[in-house]
Amino acid sequence: MAIPDGTQPNPPQAESGPSRRGFIRGAVLYAMFVGTGVSTTGCGGGGGGDDGAGPPAGGSETFQHGVASGDPLSDRVILWTRVTVASPGALSLKWEVASDANFGAIVARGDAATSPDQDYTVKIDVTGLQPASTYFYRFFLGAQASPTGRTKTLPVGSLSQLRLAVLSCSNFPAGYFNVYAEVAKRDDIDAALHLGDYIYEYGVIGYASQLAFAIDRESQPSHEILTLEDYRRRHAQYRSDADLRAMHAKVPVIAVWDDHDLADNAWSGGAANHDEGSEGSFVARRAAAVQAYHEWLPIRLPDPADPLKIYRSFDFGNLASLHMLDTRLIGRDQQVTLDQYLSGLADGPTRQLLGTTQLDWLRARMATSGATWQVLGQQVLMARMHVPLSVASSISPETLAEYTLALSTPEALRSDSQRALLAQRRAPYNLDAWDGYPAARDAVLAAARSQSKNLISLAGDTHNMWGANLTDASGQRVGVEFAAPSVSSPGFETRLPLISNSLLADAFLKMVPDLRFAETSKRGYLVLTLTPSEARGDWIEVSTVFSHSYSTSITASRRALPGPINLDLVAA
Repeated sequence: MAIPDGTQPNPPQAESGPSRRGFIRGAVLYAMFVGTGVSTTGCGGGGGGDDGAGPPAGGSETFQHGVASGDPLSDRVILWTRVTVASPGALSLKWEVASDANFGAIVARGDAATSPDQDYTVKIDVTGLQPASTYFYRFFLGAQASPTGRTKTLPVGSLSQLRLAVLSCSNFPAGYFNVYAEVAKRDDIDAALHLGDYIYEYGVIGYASQLAFAIDRESQPSHEILTLEDYRRRHAQYRSDADLRAMHAKVPVIAVWDDHDLADNAWSGGAANHDEGSEGSFVARRAAAVQAYHEWLPIRLPDPADPLKIYRSFDFGNLASLHMLDTRLIGRDQQVTLDQYLSGLADGPTRQLLGTTQLDWLRARMATSGATWQVLGQQVLMARMHVPLSVASSISPETLAEYTLALSTPEALRSDSQRALLAQRRAPYNLDAWDGYPAARDAVLAAARSQSKNLISLAGDTHNMWGANLTDASGQRVGVEFAAPSVSSPGFETRLPLISNSLLADAFLKMVPDLRFAETSKRGYLVLTLTPSEARGDWIEVSTVFSHSYSTSITASRRALPGPINLDLVAA
């Protein structure tokens, strides 16, 4: 299998017949799906994917990685592509933007240059556009034309509705990108938000890669990525996926990184998945990951002199201000362990997740925004996900059963041990989230409360679906949170395979007072629909990520109304 990468390989050669490798894959796939009712052929409900097996069908050898748009404003948008060339050297391209798909009405055109210095990627910030308008764009290298992309600028003034697709955790070897295919098929999405883990850093036998061979999605390069060339090759592999390309070509994307775009559980000074003794400088690895991310994503740098500064805002008329935050690299203090949390090390008033500069920026942006909704596009759960200490220490069938049984037993019938279980100390189940940084969370919530803002947090990271109220340290409701599931990374169903999904979700709802919805075993995405009178989240699941034949359904819907009394997530 030929994977386009930063070394500009030769075009893949057609195979003369079925290979032994392909035969084995087919046999494994058959064993996976026989008797399940899931077809191993066809495209079913999805857009299908070529998974790196050469240029896209009907596409261009020159533009193998497709086109993309992102970071739309009311008068401009970033356009992106990458050129695949056989020999190195600087190149000159042309681009054009039209108000119609046939390019009969050109509204902007120009020249662009690229070279190996930016991995042959191209980014154009097209200005002079009209608000709330749909445009079509394409690139040319000589006579070779790129696929056509579609994009949309942001509205100004009064706006009656905004609809966003919220995505996170797209792990190439963990399954097909059927979720991207579904977003690409929709015509009602104004923008797609990707909340991080756009790529994963692991090697070929790394996290969630057990079935990668069977579905022909083994990571490239095969080792854990460390260098600029490594990160470029990994981004190129992800762009070999037809469903990812289709999504980017259909809708503008507003993205922010999370840890796996660099390394697992990254923070400002290191990562759990980085050892300086054997893997070299963390700062050098971070610089490589950040450079490749900016090269391959259609992002407008807020400060070209500081590529680590990725936080930025987008105003959707008077309806919503979207603040994309970096909770990962620029200001985060190192995570604490459970023992350190219990000893009080997480409670320091100066402990940072955003950093003081980003927090001051967020306060100022919310204060000057007159929009109905203030939306935080960020990585990790903000809701208070505290569970009994016995569960936080070990989430298992036994600890969950003991606690839920004690909870359901009438007080008069409870044993002393059950009363002790219910009275025990509580602790976060995930200290990488805002729960590990309580002072930082309280600072954000205090700003929203003091400014009388309707706050919505959007989160990814966990691979599961969550809906919760946001409460401050005094228990006062300040906002709501909608947390998106993963595109392909597995959730609790693989971490806790002996616990049924319904039991686990029900247990979380019983253990966490602020939680209003939980689904811990489905892949999918979130659709956030905002109006002046309502914020509604629809969690949409795909039935499988191991076949291009799949179905979709709405797992659940929750909504909240504006106003301090109404900021409560309820069934829609």
